[in-house]
Amino acid sequence: MKSVVICSSQRFSDEVNQFSARLKKLGVPVVFIPNFKNRKKSFANLDEKDRLASSKSYRDKVPMLAFQHFDRIRRADVCFIFNKDGYLGVNTTLELGFAHGRDMVIYALEPERPGPEGGEPCRDIIFTEVVTTPEELFEKLVMVKRMEEA
Repeated sequence: MKSVVICSSQRFSDEVNQFSARLKKLGVPVVFIPNFKNRKKSFANLDEKDRLASSKSYRDKVPMLAFQHFDRIRRADVCFIFNKDGYLGVNTTLELGFAHGRDMVIYALEPERPGPEGGEPCRDIIFTEVVTTPEELFEKLVMVKRMEEA
């Protein structure tokens, strides 16, 4: 079975935790998730530029948090972009590019938003496929493993 790293905006931390728990219950042995601990929902819902402007302690921690998540991406076999409502923030876009540079299979929860709604056409072309449920992702992981074993 393949390991998975989930990349997402911290505004979706509750949903990411639920998605991860379902993957583990299905039998995915390793699911890496971002470190969104100790953040108030109101702070997490801000745009990154506003989080950076409003909190020096957060600003000081961001480089370490990003580096830690890059390490999770390095250790995983497959990347899953949890882009609810098609949203990808600055950090998740950076993680997407990093995963692509590592030549990983990259699944996304939803298609990229259209350009006028804040989407970036270069992100959408990097997604291997859109996968909407933990069960569907589990099946894709099983399929990828079988293909590699053949």
